[in-house]
Amino acid sequence: MPSLFDPLQLGAIAAKNRILMSPLTRGRATRDHVPQPIMGDYYAQRASAGLIISEATGISQQGLGWAYAPGLWSEAQVEAWKPIVARVHDAGGKIVAQLWHMGRLVHPDFIGGEAPVSASANTAPGTVRTYPAEDSGEIKRPYAQARPLRTDEIPGLLDDYARAANNAIRAGFDGVQVHAANGYLIDSFLRDNANFRDDAYGGSIENRIRLLDEVTRRVVDTVGGDRTGVRLSPNGEVQGVNDSNPAPLFEAAAARLEDIGIAFLEMREPRPTGTRGKPDHPPVHPVMRKAFKGPLVLNSDYHADDAQAALDAGEADAIAFGRTFLANPDLPRRLAEKLPLNPQREDLFYIGGAEGYTDYPRWDEAQAA
Repeated sequence: MPSLFDPLQLGAIAAKNRILMSPLTRGRATRDHVPQPIMGDYYAQRASAGLIISEATGISQQGLGWAYAPGLWSEAQVEAWKPIVARVHDAGGKIVAQLWHMGRLVHPDFIGGEAPVSASANTAPGTVRTYPAEDSGEIKRPYAQARPLRTDEIPGLLDDYARAANNAIRAGFDGVQVHAANGYLIDSFLRDNANFRDDAYGGSIENRIRLLDEVTRRVVDTVGGDRTGVRLSPNGEVQGVNDSNPAPLFEAAAARLEDIGIAFLEMREPRPTGTRGKPDHPPVHPVMRKAFKGPLVLNSDYHADDAQAALDAGEADAIAFGRTFLANPDLPRRLAEKLPLNPQREDLFYIGGAEGYTDYPRWDEAQAA
């Protein structure tokens, strides 16, 4: 069986190892969702990954409700991404852009007071950080009730995905990943505790995977299947979204993605020992593995030994690492040489600036210091 350090072909993307960097929202763009140069420092530092999956990046203003997250719908955003992607390539890395529509998790503060859209009229649990007024501190507000996305709006949504995917390629990205996980728009259509529709997008599994199918096909038509990945989160509640019978749902989704011919399928699937949410259902990836024959990437709380064990067992072709890559820019080396890891500073994950972002040392820098 392959090791974590062996190369892997992900469609048109030649990954130099099987240690991927998972998408990590960091909040270092401008208030207008334009990437900033410091993001080039951050991604270039981590170019030893076999593939970097970028932080979630909005396809439209309607779909982006995270403070200081980047987008890919405007010319200014495309131009700002270009030098960031170039720095990754100059450092010998590969990077794809994760395409994001947050659905009901967009607060009206981000979209001129309008209601967010979702599969059905429902409300996400908890609160969201919105932009402060000039004379106030951070604001957290409860989520607002979403309205159902109308069927006559779906062609425009597909156009948004296609434009963002094309913009990613224009900016130099090696490909894109469709974010269909974690309770965001596509996931709300997939899972039955958030989708109460009685039209062609609700009810049966075939109907609930329809939006995933249409979005993925449109992106593939735009950039090619060999440069398109998809992310799913199959085995438990995420941000209030869940399904009563996930195995047949996600088996059907995986089979559909196999038919479409995407480059890779990556999933966030918490394990019983997970530190960011424990599953309420056993792993679903075994049934998905049978339905999807392309490269399969697992993510959530993996370390070197259990990551290699997943490859040895044939459960996955690669492992995506999140917070460990955030805190260790040279993670592949540290795993290969069994070096200690930098501690994570969670209080600095989203605050902006270099602290807790680009100041994590490589092993050689730490030793020199």
